[in-house]
Amino acid sequence: MTIPTIPIEDEPRFAKDHRGFGTRAVQAGSPHDPVTGAVISPISLSTTYAQTSVGNPVGLYEYSRSSNPNRDNFEHAVAALEGASYALAFSSGSATTATILQSLAAGSHIISISDVYGGTHRYFTKVAAAHGVRVTFTGAIEVDAGSLIEENTRLIWIETPSNPTLSLVDIRAVADVAHQHGILVVVDNTFLSPYVQNPLEHGADIVVHSVTKYINGHSDVLMGVAAFNSPVLNDRLTFLQNAIGAVPSPFDCWLAHRGLKTLHLRARAATENATEIATMLDNSPHVLSVNYPGLASHPQRKVAVKQHRKGMGGGMVSFRIRGGRRAAEKFCQETKIFTLAESLGGVESLCELPASMTHAGIPVEAREMSGVWEDLIRLSVGIEDVDDLVADVAGALERATQ
Repeated sequence: MTIPTIPIEDEPRFAKDHRGFGTRAVQAGSPHDPVTGAVISPISLSTTYAQTSVGNPVGLYEYSRSSNPNRDNFEHAVAALEGASYALAFSSGSATTATILQSLAAGSHIISISDVYGGTHRYFTKVAAAHGVRVTFTGAIEVDAGSLIEENTRLIWIETPSNPTLSLVDIRAVADVAHQHGILVVVDNTFLSPYVQNPLEHGADIVVHSVTKYINGHSDVLMGVAAFNSPVLNDRLTFLQNAIGAVPSPFDCWLAHRGLKTLHLRARAATENATEIATMLDNSPHVLSVNYPGLASHPQRKVAVKQHRKGMGGGMVSFRIRGGRRAAEKFCQETKIFTLAESLGGVESLCELPASMTHAGIPVEAREMSGVWEDLIRLSVGIEDVDDLVADVAGALERATQ
């Protein structure tokens, strides 16, 4: 597919911001209103903008699908937090994935880790083929990437940590191999957020997020975003963002930007809580195994120390409970604070069974090869009082395994 181009800007869309993370989170993309002096930007709901003459709009905007003040402000903020020159927001994380794949030529080949979000796996296996894109999955991408590269390989897709087994990938190791062949590396950073990890610093070409999760953080926005440094990618993806039209509403952008301002506080609290819970689970006789990058026992702990802020483990934990699927289902019914629900990254704590919920669309054999067993429970640890959360999990474990 040939994608029409728009002129590539000589200067990055957003200048790099070297202030502290919390300062960037609060200040980036948040200009004071020049008319009223409001410190919080108003919501701009207009779908169209007046022009002084044909082709000469009054200000920067013509039509809200192409650009909107709230979307611009949010994109600026995400770029600042990921250390990127460009960021583009989409109507969902899945729309972000779809747009990136749509940017590839028909007949392209992708290499992906096998342990990916169920929606990503669904797109790769059931939708991408309609565009002539073929995907090869591997459970050991650092080892296999070089041997899996084909003449038409154009992209390598990484989740680190993976969903839901929280395995890690050394981004730099994969990027070094990929870039020798001119292949792009995309990292889904949803599970950690820009506070804990910045994949562009480790060689990734594009970092993507389901904004619905940690960036927004309040379980009330459906949205996605991609951030990158290449003006060529900006040219290509900006065209598709406008042409496909899978863009978020101004109100969703305003809400997500508001949520982003406290990301550093929420991510720290969630990590502290998750570390306490993972430690308790690791010592519980009712647990077969625990997946948490913040534990010294995690098999890729060195990667976490290398790539994560202060070696943080993030707010996601998964574990296998003794007693099989019956015990796993009972655990999710027995918790009092953790709510049985899909999604993650909000201020509230959630639990779910990936094999029956978020990853149910993946064939059983493929799920189990990635470690997604019927007894695997995934926790999204929120920012409630840690003593209450630990007691809730411990009590549910006792009752579920009786």
